[in-house]
Amino acid sequence: MKCPGQDTQFWDHSAVFEVKCPNCGKDVEFFKDDTMRRCPHCGHKFLNPKMDFGCAAYCPYAEQCLGNLPPELIAQRKEMLKDRVAIEMKKAFGRDFKRIGHAVKVTRYAEQIAREEGADMGIVIISGYLHDIGIIEAEKKYNSSAAIYQEELGPGIAEDILKRLGADEALISEVCDIIGHHHHPREEETLNFKCLYDADTIVNLEEKLKKQEISPEKLEQIIEKRFFTNTGKKLAKKALLNKE
Repeated sequence: MKCPGQDTQFWDHSAVFEVKCPNCGKDVEFFKDDTMRRCPHCGHKFLNPKMDFGCAAYCPYAEQCLGNLPPELIAQRKEMLKDRVAIEMKKAFGRDFKRIGHAVKVTRYAEQIAREEGADMGIVIISGYLHDIGIIEAEKKYNSSAAIYQEELGPGIAEDILKRLGADEALISEVCDIIGHHHHPREEETLNFKCLYDADTIVNLEEKLKKQEISPEKLEQIIEKRFFTNTGKKLAKKALLNKE
């Protein structure tokens, strides 16, 4: 079945319209199913401002439906995917607000670190939301939430979620790899992993400080030894030591 929004039998007089070119201000004719057009006057290429890209932002068949997707839409797809992953994470944890809060906080730190360090924001943020997704199954299967069991079971659960949401294979592969060893860095690590690891470490230390006192000197040593990124160290010092 063809998508009704793209099927010409459902079109009326509004299916063809003119839009001002954002570069030169001249009129450019659009059909409603045009994803983008090049201005015949100045050559500027721009998105169809009246097209609803909602379903295309997450539909796995968007490229077959709309042709080669413009960079703006590709970015939108990743933005919407992150939001939908957050929803799936909250569904998985249900009323476990402590774990939801942990995942959200880690993701916020990870986003800050990734932005400053130049990492892939989509990979890092999605990894942040899903990094502990294996906990529930670990507790059911092993009666333990130990890191090793999270890392064993988390990637499969994350893969199921991401495939259901239409994520591409490369993104799924890297996110699952990060989740599968997020407590145990390898000798050589990607920047995306480092951003997630540093963010998770900050939040874990914040939670630990609520239960036991750690001297500022000891915290300084931990930050210098365990953190990978300069941004991670800076945020850790601000959060844990109140240092700018």
